Amino acid sequence: MKETASNDLFSTKVGAIAAAAGSAVGLGNIWRFPYVLGENGGAAFLIVYIISTILIAIPVLLTEFVIGRKTNLPVSGAYNSLAPGKWWNQIGIIGVLCAFIILSFYNVVAGWTMCYTVRSATGALQGLSEDAIQQAFVSLSENPWECLIWMVVTIVASAFIVSRGVKRGIEWSSRILMPLLLLLIIVVCVRSLTLDGALQGVKFLLSPDFSKITPQSIFEALGQSFFSLSIGMGTMTTYGAYISKKQNLTSCAFSVAFVDFVIAFLAALMIMPCAFACGINPGSGPGLVFVTLPNIFNAIMFGQAISFVFFLLLFIAALTSSVSLLEVIVAYFMNEHSFSRRKATVVSAILIGIFGTLCAFSKTLFGLFDNFSANVMLPLGALFIILFAPLILGRRAMRNELEAHGGKCKLFGFYYALVRYVVPIAIVIIFANCILSWMGVKMFA
Repeated sequence: MKETASNDLFSTKVGAIAAAAGSAVGLGNIWRFPYVLGENGGAAFLIVYIISTILIAIPVLLTEFVIGRKTNLPVSGAYNSLAPGKWWNQIGIIGVLCAFIILSFYNVVAGWTMCYTVRSATGALQGLSEDAIQQAFVSLSENPWECLIWMVVTIVASAFIVSRGVKRGIEWSSRILMPLLLLLIIVVCVRSLTLDGALQGVKFLLSPDFSKITPQSIFEALGQSFFSLSIGMGTMTTYGAYISKKQNLTSCAFSVAFVDFVIAFLAALMIMPCAFACGINPGSGPGLVFVTLPNIFNAIMFGQAISFVFFLLLFIAALTSSVSLLEVIVAYFMNEHSFSRRKATVVSAILIGIFGTLCAFSKTLFGLFDNFSANVMLPLGALFIILFAPLILGRRAMRNELEAHGGKCKLFGFYYALVRYVVPIAIVIIFANCILSWMGVKMFA
């Protein structure tokens, strides 16, 4: 029997939610969300992010689940099976390419978390001043050879999990590791809120100043919701293929989105009070989490032990997302080129390692891949997916898939209206504004 990615299924609803949440919850929540929020005005951005998630991101997530389970194929084959020979099948290729681009820089960041895990274990961060902690991160990020070593460790770990398959690898690791990460984040949040000056960070996070909202920040919120939920690239289409017909897709989608938001909000609640307490600019960019948290760990009892466990779990969160992205590429080679899972994993890991090396040595390429994937490829991929479902799959097939578990989808009418009209129009407007702004033209005053 030909080995395909879709031969394997998640064993339970909890397993499906844990794995999908493991894909969604990762560095997008803990590393990226706090600094993007900090760069875009805090609380006002948070509100826009929530609205974007509910009205745009969740419908896309649910649609990806529908297409994946309907076809029982990963993204690389799902669209082609429903519209063979038509240009729609390029959606799958776009998804694979997007996963590839994200992994190229994502594994560099995941490598940073692994490095900080080791530094915490050895006590290298203990007793350092705030300036010394900041300089420690700068030294790491500007040393491409050290970044390369840690990146390779991450790629090898991801490849090992993916090579074991869905049940024994992806589902098993997610069900154990995600609850541990949530527990550690709550512990660090509690301590962060007790620091002197933490109230300013809470105010920044919870008191909105809507004058700071711009068309660009709205686009950033949408891009962040896509990046955080791993949608628009086909990851959730692939995971949808692994969800049993017995499971309620609507419940799965809302559960994943809820867990994802809770982790992102707690990450911001963990980072912002500490940043203000330590005099660190909340919009200081990708290094924010690495220059704020060590200050907390240095100020608490058993700080070194907690620091080690936290960065280990942060690395694991990065790993679960890396695994989900790698699975998209591996599934492509398995289903489109008849590779065995092991061969597909090795080939994918090598290709990602090559481009990851380029990102480790070039900050420009790193930033380009980060911004291009989150703000261009993911919204574009989401637009194609959301146009595809009603036009090719059709209203009745979509409803039947959402009710395949035997229950009624009471919100189907509202969901379909969002998918058919609201979501594509919103994505087109925001996407067009972003493109025009890059050209120096303002769509909105």
